[in-house]
Amino acid sequence: MQHVLTLIAPAGQLPAPLIARVRSALVTLGANAGSADWLAAEEAADLPFDGLAPEQAQAAAARVFEGAPVDSIAQPAEGRRKRLLIADMDSTIVTSETLDELAAYAGLKERVAEITRRSMNGEIDFATALRERVAMLKGLALAALEATWADTHLMPGATALVRTMVANGAHCALASGGFTWFTSRVAEKVGFTSHHANLLEDDGSSLTGTVAEPVFDRHAKLTTLKQLAAELGLPLTDTLAVGDGANDLDMLAAAGLGVAYHAKPVVAAAARVRVDHADLRALLFAQGYRAAEFVA
Repeated sequence: MQHVLTLIAPAGQLPAPLIARVRSALVTLGANAGSADWLAAEEAADLPFDGLAPEQAQAAAARVFEGAPVDSIAQPAEGRRKRLLIADMDSTIVTSETLDELAAYAGLKERVAEITRRSMNGEIDFATALRERVAMLKGLALAALEATWADTHLMPGATALVRTMVANGAHCALASGGFTWFTSRVAEKVGFTSHHANLLEDDGSSLTGTVAEPVFDRHAKLTTLKQLAAELGLPLTDTLAVGDGANDLDMLAAAGLGVAYHAKPVVAAAARVRVDHADLRALLFAQGYRAAEFVA
């Protein structure tokens, strides 16, 4: 069949009767729906279908869920496995906003976090907000970077996502509005092929309160997606992007599969594909990988 609807839930929370109800809903709307193919028992399953647009299939599934913690991703069956991943870092690959956590060492976490929140929800310009927050950290000792890194944790499923895709020949890139000081470490720990972010400037002992220009913003993320695809000889349909903030919207819209992951309201509202409940392994299930194929 030409399309596939992937249903994904936290482990053990996808019962077979729910999948049967989704299939019935698709048929009622005039679709030709095949049998469920389990990718992971009670966690992820594919439903092949024809006769409906992906958006219609997702909407039908959402009506069946009735608040159950299940994500759905409908897309063409051909070309599901992507050969380029572009991922945001903060609140996507790692659980925290590293700049906010760094600001805690200057006693400014709440002030900086409020600016971050507004920026990530598209309420204020990203580059302006970044410069403002960095300026507030002028004079902060570089030891605060090490302390912040020591308390930075990976998002569940991040390592499996990246290492599985790399093992299958994909280029995986971090594209972050944060800083190379952190992206370089995350890239090495998780297994990213490359990383792209802002350069936080210092005088050798403390932060200068400045970031190198130009700021790596939403436009730079989109440019990175397009440049890497061109360098790899890939059409954009062969790419996957994931992020949670307003500065991710352009790359999510341009990628073959753009996923808003546990996203801010403005991003969740704009994205066609959302993952609200499952962890980052959902992006592997969306590509048709079975749990047995995941690289730990």
